[in-house]
Amino acid sequence: MSHTKIASENPSAAELANAPERRSSGKRTRPASTKGGKRAAGAEPVGLRERKKARLRQQIIETSLRMFRERGYDNTRIDDIVQVLDISQPTFFRYFPSKDAVLREVGRRAFARQAECLKSELNSKATTAERLRHFYETLAKITEEGRPLWQAVIVTGAMDPVRSPELRGPEEATVSLLREIIAQGQKRGEITRAFPVVYLAEFMEGLFNTVVRQWAVDLHGPHTLADRVGSAVEFFLRGAKP
Repeated sequence: MSHTKIASENPSAAELANAPERRSSGKRTRPASTKGGKRAAGAEPVGLRERKKARLRQQIIETSLRMFRERGYDNTRIDDIVQVLDISQPTFFRYFPSKDAVLREVGRRAFARQAECLKSELNSKATTAERLRHFYETLAKITEEGRPLWQAVIVTGAMDPVRSPELRGPEEATVSLLREIIAQGQKRGEITRAFPVVYLAEFMEGLFNTVVRQWAVDLHGPHTLADRVGSAVEFFLRGAKP
């Protein structure tokens, strides 16, 4: 496989961000600047340095995910990723402490995407049933298209807020939007009031997560994920009728 190289991170910029102040003749020296606070010639602006770091972080994520999809998560080593990017392992670890950390970033982005989809559904004039069907159908299609990657996400627990506390905020934001959709359904008389909204949201999320986990390991199942998720949504809607 041909390796597309990108420009290596500027070592001086990376070191400047993390290295301790230099010492000369036993005295501390300030970062290169003039008396008026202006940068000395050749010094890199802080804004530019941060943009370069953000760009490299994004390149690490994109390259890692592409390789996970092509080779499989277990068959992709950090050595492989840094070789393609033409960076060192210490540089990789400066941004992500492990391969799992990259997957947790996938989980964070997935929750953010779900939140955007749910906000879109809330802004629509569709019925509660139509909103839930469309939302979960969209999630199923996205997940099915990237099956090898999502298998790794599920198996490693990269979207599990219990294993990854940093995901609790994004996960809660998503679930709160689902609760709002169900609450609106109750006000419209489309969803039963026999159960609190929080329980109904848990039931629906539990159905979806169970179906996806089973699909991720069942490589020879007779139905697509969209079929399985669709059945789960219909099961929920039948049970949630007023």
